[in-house]
Amino acid sequence: MVNADASLADELNTFYARFEAAANHASGASGTTSVHTERAREVNAFTISEHDMRRAFKRVNTRKAAGPDGITVCYRQNRSTEDAIAHLLHTTNSHLDQRNGNYTKMLFVDYSSAFNTIIPSTLTSKLEVLGLSLLLCQWISNFLTDRPQAVQVGKHTSSTLTLSTGAPQGCVLSPLLYSLYTHDCVATSNSTTIIKFADDTVVVGLISNNDETAYLQEVKNPERWCQENNLLLNVSKTKELIVDFSTKQERSYQPLNICGTPVKRVDSFRYLGVHITQDLSWSCHINTLVKKAQQRLYHLRRLRDFKLPSQVLKTFYTCTIESILTGSITSCFGNSTMHDRRALQRVVRSAERTIHTELPDLQDIYSTRCRTRARKIVKDLSHPNNGLFSLLRSGKRFRSLKENTERMRRSFFPQAIRSLNQETPRI
Repeated sequence: MVNADASLADELNTFYARFEAAANHASGASGTTSVHTERAREVNAFTISEHDMRRAFKRVNTRKAAGPDGITVCYRQNRSTEDAIAHLLHTTNSHLDQRNGNYTKMLFVDYSSAFNTIIPSTLTSKLEVLGLSLLLCQWISNFLTDRPQAVQVGKHTSSTLTLSTGAPQGCVLSPLLYSLYTHDCVATSNSTTIIKFADDTVVVGLISNNDETAYLQEVKNPERWCQENNLLLNVSKTKELIVDFSTKQERSYQPLNICGTPVKRVDSFRYLGVHITQDLSWSCHINTLVKKAQQRLYHLRRLRDFKLPSQVLKTFYTCTIESILTGSITSCFGNSTMHDRRALQRVVRSAERTIHTELPDLQDIYSTRCRTRARKIVKDLSHPNNGLFSLLRSGKRFRSLKENTERMRRSFFPQAIRSLNQETPRI
């Protein structure tokens, strides 16, 4: 057993470093390592202090979008998964709201160990294009190259391997570097959109008149981009979802193939923790939330049996139950059915009977969070949806969005604009 643990540590270390050889082969074949690899080696020739790094990072404009695409919504102040979900839903609803024959295709792209395949030399060249200083680029390159790695299993530690590929998992800087690494993977057509949240990417095709040419061409771009940037598409986990509310005719959709492998078409997909379905209903997602919340109600009752104070029980409810029910409330609550809302509210009522304390109503939480998010978007000029909040000539009210369907009217952005317009003082 001791020998098995010792060999297991080495096997795991080799497994975690499996992208190193492939990356070296890819970069060598493309001829991109010569200048930047030498530059990375020269980093050791100078020393840098903590004060220098703080001063360099302080000069970075944190309000500027990461890259020219402006649709990177992760790991930035006042940005969350709800921004990506709301942007995806608004793009879809706006297109479907225009004409009865329109439909939308969503391609949820999955990458294999995306953070582990970053080539530092390629990243450095992209950072220079974005205008980062040479000193900062060299520091990042030095941070990513020649990293020692070892695996410990029990009391046994593997031999050390040296890696110069990928970004360390769990590092605060890694998601930002990945976002910068992928900033040039952008849509090339007005009828397509690429939304990225770290390595969660969705390609949205806005189809009109049954013309899928732009969408099919857009799907080929990430495939080609991945080959050039050493990212691996996991086609088996990449899924396509079609949203089509046309009832006049039966439609035959073109099958999608990536790298010669057919992409599976699904009726629902879990994107950033939210279940998106082909009819844009929220019953599936809300049922999942209710089941999770009911499981935690058991723990709340057990804490009550231990005679804990009501304030402690309320804090437990807020942290473990309410946080589940309201995780993406601004995106899904507005278009949820009364049946789904009652199911959510029953969980709140059960918690109230357990704690013997009045708890916030979900409708009130939804209204408050809509206004709060709307204010943040209005103040954030770099937000991809800031342009939806445009003031009228009077400067006191925001221009309402066009709404042809109830689905569009009850979605987040129209609701948020109405909520802001109902306030007496302008934000």
